[in-house]
Amino acid sequence: MTTIVQVTAAIIVSDGKILIAQRHPRDRLAGLWEFPGGKIEAGETPEQCLRRELLEELEMDAVVGNYLGSSYYHYDHISIELMAYRAFWNGGPVRLATHQDFRWVKPDRLAGFRFTPADLPFVQRLASGNINLG
Repeated sequence: MTTIVQVTAAIIVSDGKILIAQRHPRDRLAGLWEFPGGKIEAGETPEQCLRRELLEELEMDAVVGNYLGSSYYHYDHISIELMAYRAFWNGGPVRLATHQDFRWVKPDRLAGFRFTPADLPFVQRLASGNINLG
């Protein structure tokens, strides 16, 4: 039986654009883009995890909002449930701690970036307007 690791992702919107981050060259899936987040640790709720990960990865103080859905993906090295949440940025500076780059991208431009497979369902939902960004 395969263990599925629960991972969170933040959909952060500012001025109609969504924050995406590029994985570091030393990471698995190096160079691919993703919505920032990370693995849930023992005793954490998904919301607590996402808040912690945003602080660790981007030095971003954010408020975690509504759950937007999950995607499941079985990589060669891990099987995950990626749980996406709407998150709200406080407008402070974004500082990269674990990624090599970040961008603010309009939803209809997301398809122009190479995303991790687990993130692709959310890319498609955002591009088609199936996720409310209000």
